[in-house]
Amino acid sequence: MISRIEYTTQLPTGGHWSLRMARGTVLRLTDLKGGANAGLLFYNPENLLERYNAPDTLKCQHTFRLTLGHCLYSDMGRIFCSIVQDDSGWHDTVCGNSNARSVAERWGKRDYQHQRNAWYQNGQDAFLVELEKYGLGLADLAANLNLFSKVVADEAGQLQLDASETRPGRQVTLRFEMDTLVLLHACPHPLNTAADYPDAPVQVELGLAEPVSEDDYCRNFRPENQRGFQNNALYYLGR
Repeated sequence: MISRIEYTTQLPTGGHWSLRMARGTVLRLTDLKGGANAGLLFYNPENLLERYNAPDTLKCQHTFRLTLGHCLYSDMGRIFCSIVQDDSGWHDTVCGNSNARSVAERWGKRDYQHQRNAWYQNGQDAFLVELEKYGLGLADLAANLNLFSKVVADEAGQLQLDASETRPGRQVTLRFEMDTLVLLHACPHPLNTAADYPDAPVQVELGLAEPVSEDDYCRNFRPENQRGFQNNALYYLGR
């Protein structure tokens, strides 16, 4: 799964980052204190119009939640990455981001000019800061992943965040099947109703993946995934 880890850093609560992951590398995230939410978006660095597609990711794998074995698809039918290790068993990809208004209404308004690093960042603005670095903006903000966040429906059909299994040390590892521009943040989930703005940093580890075999679990998890890997192979043919 992972041949070796090359780099480790920590994303503080409300922090954000972007980086280019090469095909054949891994990104391992760890919920250090419990209750973390790691928002992620994926783009093709060679064609920024190609990006993560939540509907296709869910429908082609017949699921509402993401976990071990699932692949994360682009809107061109290719696979950005695969979930090769997961301690949580449930990750959200339908609820989107918190925004400045929702964070202010829930926890009060803070800004960097007055509170510095103790301010309350939100997921939408965190992504927009990173998108700006690549000439992208609000129109390019696709539906994102929320790793470590389990969302369930109650009897009335209302979605709510289930924190019953939140615990420190949970990890999820993504293996990249194509070169990918990754945007990530550690801002609260939009359905988080905690009394205080969460203190939930995320550890980030980057490394090299072992080669993908023909009997790879993610590759064979669904027949659609086999086609996704074939699309990737065609994309890289002759390169």
